Amino acid sequence: MIVTGLRKIERLVVAIAIIANVSGAFVLLTLVAIMNVDVVSRNLFNAPFRGVVEVVIFSLALIVFLQLPDVVRTGRLTRSDGFLGLMRSRAPRFGATLTRVLDATACVFMCLIVWTVWPEFVESFESCHFFTPPDFGPEPTGNLWVDFKAGLARCDYFGTPGILQAPWWPVRLAIAFGCAWAAVLFFFKAVLGDTQAPRHVTAQSSGEV
Repeated sequence: MIVTGLRKIERLVVAIAIIANVSGAFVLLTLVAIMNVDVVSRNLFNAPFRGVVEVVIFSLALIVFLQLPDVVRTGRLTRSDGFLGLMRSRAPRFGATLTRVLDATACVFMCLIVWTVWPEFVESFESCHFFTPPDFGPEPTGNLWVDFKAGLARCDYFGTPGILQAPWWPVRLAIAFGCAWAAVLFFFKAVLGDTQAPRHVTAQSSGEV
């Protein structure tokens, strides 16, 4: 009964991980488009896209942590698992137990990352004063769009002033979400077992000679 309920919750968690992965793919496509625009405008019009470095930094953080949960789900997370693979083939029970222990350990480490990043997200988000009276700048007008734009101007930013600046809180939220969802997936792997066999990319499987 409990296992059946956990399986249903796991399916929902997996679905959200897949949606996050797709969102990360769209961010990647947007990044590719921006870089192509920069190359074309730089070479044809001698007018490079200002802030492309900041966009790359911002986008890479979003891509990595939005796609992290699905990487965990499919068993593609980079790791050295030669010994684990040997134990799975030579001693399946011990290999399965060791896999659960490693997944539980990974869950703990992901939770520690969330525990560290979440206060930073809260601090950077609260610096915008979307819902509280600001220390400086105009007072809230009651117009959501106007107050949102005014809040963005107060946010804790990264980037180069005068070129491109972006608030830190979306990146920190993506990091917290990705690690939290990865922790949940590791938890299910540790409790229910890893249904995804580890994937090994070789020259034969990748089509290379």
